[in-house]
Amino acid sequence: MPSFQYQDFVPAQRFQRTLAFSPEGDDIAYSSNADGRSALWTVPTKGGSARKLAQMPGWIVRQAAWTPDGTGIVFTADHEGDEQFALFQIGLDDVEPTTLASAPECQRLLAPTPFDQAGRRLLYAANDRDPAVQDLLIRDLATGETQRFEPEENVAFTPVAFSPDARWLLVAGERSNTESDSYLIDLTRSDTKPQCVTATHGEGLFEPQAWATDSSGFYLLTDLWGYTAAAFYNIAKGSLSPVARYEWDVEGLDAANGTLAWTVNEAGQSVLYVQRGDTIAQPEVPSGVVSMLTLSPDGRTAALLLDTPVHPEEIVVVDLDEAAPRRLTDGRPPALHKVTPVRPESITYPTADGREVHAFVYRPTTPGPHPVLLSIHGGPEGQERPRYAALYQHLLHQGIAVFAPNIAGSTGYGSAYQKLIYCDWGGIDLADLDHAVQYLHTRSDLDSNRIAVFGGSYGGFAALSCLARLPYDWAAGVSICGPSNLLTLATQAPPTWRNVIDVLLGNPERDAERLLANSPITYADAINAPLMVLQGARDPRVPRAESDNLVERLRGRDVHVDYQVFPDEGHGFAIQANEIRAYTEAAAFLVKHLGEDGR
Repeated sequence: MPSFQYQDFVPAQRFQRTLAFSPEGDDIAYSSNADGRSALWTVPTKGGSARKLAQMPGWIVRQAAWTPDGTGIVFTADHEGDEQFALFQIGLDDVEPTTLASAPECQRLLAPTPFDQAGRRLLYAANDRDPAVQDLLIRDLATGETQRFEPEENVAFTPVAFSPDARWLLVAGERSNTESDSYLIDLTRSDTKPQCVTATHGEGLFEPQAWATDSSGFYLLTDLWGYTAAAFYNIAKGSLSPVARYEWDVEGLDAANGTLAWTVNEAGQSVLYVQRGDTIAQPEVPSGVVSMLTLSPDGRTAALLLDTPVHPEEIVVVDLDEAAPRRLTDGRPPALHKVTPVRPESITYPTADGREVHAFVYRPTTPGPHPVLLSIHGGPEGQERPRYAALYQHLLHQGIAVFAPNIAGSTGYGSAYQKLIYCDWGGIDLADLDHAVQYLHTRSDLDSNRIAVFGGSYGGFAALSCLARLPYDWAAGVSICGPSNLLTLATQAPPTWRNVIDVLLGNPERDAERLLANSPITYADAINAPLMVLQGARDPRVPRAESDNLVERLRGRDVHVDYQVFPDEGHGFAIQANEIRAYTEAAAFLVKHLGEDGR
């Protein structure tokens, strides 16, 4: 069998989290870096060649929505990952997009369905009035006039949609990642103001998703009954009734023309459900993770961004009349035409407080025992799920196993589990990682004397915490845009995140002592393992200076640090060439230090 390099496992494209059907359902708009940089594309839903519609050097297309007449698309984009989103529009026959709003230092968020039925009014959110406040705006595209709605204190507005009868605006009011309410705005009243309609049902998650066809109410996701469920809010009655409840979290949800579709996160795997009338069906789709779900306007087709352990993320459409899925894109890398990718084993391991932590184990097909990469997901309110990972498959091809746990704070296991990490980064999560290593020592097929740790964003923080605070002889570590100083992270967070940071991480004034006590930088002198640090120079969340400081401290003690800064990236990688270079070097670093001669 030929020996493949990391880049041989890299998919041909990576998608942003946006899919939009044209009004007739004939085409889907999406954002991809298929030719190396982010661009706005369309592809026929019946299959065929994709068309690149807009690409602006340095800009990353984030959201897209068709105009109601089907002649163009509005979209948001930011420059080199700075997360200051401008608003654009392009006609299907235009060469260049038109700028709708691009004042700097502003975050603009399109509603998933941003137009009224006439196509004249555009719904979005922006923090242009006050950097710390996310207002709701309705722009009249004919006159340029803007109507603004300001949220109450400590609430960030995220727009959802005009009602089909054009009377109401549906808006999410977010206080933190686990606390939000649904708001309605009656556009028939001259003195209209946003009204919170879910506050009477208690505190928690009440996240609006989509309107009923007759405008009688809307569907939402809520953790009112424990796990996140789908529910319906009836406007006339003010009532909230469950639509779909499980001992797992309901995730994506959409409704169109009497069809309701949702996905359920069952131990990390997405299961698709569709309700038409009183009948609920479960269309068969490949086993994996659905990160985006949207229905065609006629409700007869579902479009998914679907990722599986053995096939990279693709756009998949499901004909709901025939229940037949088909891929519209094919980004399989060269190695997958020769190598059989590895599916993970799902396991649990115990912690000190009696909880069971769910994890995935990827084992090479060659005889063991194998060295191990402990891979920690980002978030922390994220989840390790059975999706395709080029790094994993490359390491497996090199004889290295991967262990990926869902430690305290992970999503997918109910809100109580998710909130365990609130204001305790570097506490309960680190204890779970300690027990992960203890579990690895019990497996004869894994070499517990050769363990490296890897993570990006929060995962990078957790990787640094492992190296600095857990008493193991680590083979190596890799941190990608990982914060090393929680106090700096809390202090320099984007203004609109202040309330979320207070809830999730802690207040930088009130909790400064604890934040520093749980920061890897405080224990930097205990890091001795070879370390790779990858950092975006334009990162708005983890400033470059934070990584500079850590690297300087370690190099001052002659610790081997491979430090690379990407001048045209923000938090993570949006440019394909940068991502391939970064992960190629990270993979080589890990293979070197986990190999037989790496110690």
